[in-house]
Amino acid sequence: MNSSPPDIDDLQARLGEQLRRLRLARDLDQLTLADKAGVSEKALRNLEAGRGSSLSTLLQVLRALDRLDWLDTLSPVASVSPMALLRQRPERERRRVGRPRRKTAATK
Repeated sequence: MNSSPPDIDDLQARLGEQLRRLRLARDLDQLTLADKAGVSEKALRNLEAGRGSSLSTLLQVLRALDRLDWLDTLSPVASVSPMALLRQRPERERRRVGRPRRKTAATK
């Protein structure tokens, strides 16, 4: 089964729906949030509908919703380096694992 990545239009629609749910959870109508974000109501409607919008509009809306922390989830800072953990682990002694040798006719 070959799963293809989501279409950009689908991703925009998902993002818009998440913003819409967040706005409604904060009990804000589109006009109030647009005013608070400093964007037009049409720009907010387009963003929520997944019809494309500017990055600036998205950031302004996220700031108005007090959710700029969402950006940190895009590339979280690793608190522990996996490579550092590997270097700290003591090296185990390697043992050879093999089968017992068969006796051949010459060694019997």
